Amino acid sequence: MRHLLRTNDAVTISAVGALLDGAGISYLVLDQNMSIVEGSLGIIPRRILVADDDLAAARRVLSEAGLAHELEP
Repeated sequence: MRHLLRTNDAVTISAVGALLDGAGISYLVLDQNMSIVEGSLGIIPRRILVADDDLAAARRVLSEAGLAHELEP
């Protein structure tokens, strides 16, 4: 699994999930349940990971959707 992006914006996480689903790319959201620990403040960013083989395609999908600024370098 490779790190695609990190954000604490729930809307971005939802949009990225929808784009990856639409492209048939499996992904994993880490730290999604950390709100229990942090008191629902949204301080801890959520991380989205994709399989090594899907990284280039996932980056392309997000770039084409105008979310290139969210991608990890």
